[in-house]
Amino acid sequence: MDGRPTPKVGKFKYLGSIIQRNGDIDEDINQQIRVGWQKRKYTSGVLCDKRVPVGLKGKVYRMVVRPTVLYGSEYWPLKKTQAQRLMMVAEMRMIRWMCGYTMIDRIRNGLIRDLVKVAPIENKMRETRLDGLAM
Repeated sequence: MDGRPTPKVGKFKYLGSIIQRNGDIDEDINQQIRVGWQKRKYTSGVLCDKRVPVGLKGKVYRMVVRPTVLYGSEYWPLKKTQAQRLMMVAEMRMIRWMCGYTMIDRIRNGLIRDLVKVAPIENKMRETRLDGLAM
């Protein structure tokens, strides 16, 4: 660029994805989790209302929040710890919060998923990867 050196950076954002110098995707996953929480906040009128049936809350979650979290995940080479953070921690926290349960209630994740009718996010990520391969 006109004879000037280009500065080196540790990470930059390109087409919505955060690319890190060392090749990790931790920042990208954290960003998608933050965006998922923002979408959950926008839909909190439905997701927080105790008068709304849990099944409808699950449907709103599946159609609004989950796609924003999974955006770009077809290309993520996930490590086990990253997948656990994304799936077990972030998603279950959102679902528990949506249902009004906490960890103190000691209700198993599987029971809450069955109640809300939400499949594990790991299965959905696998489906999107397979759909991308079929193209």
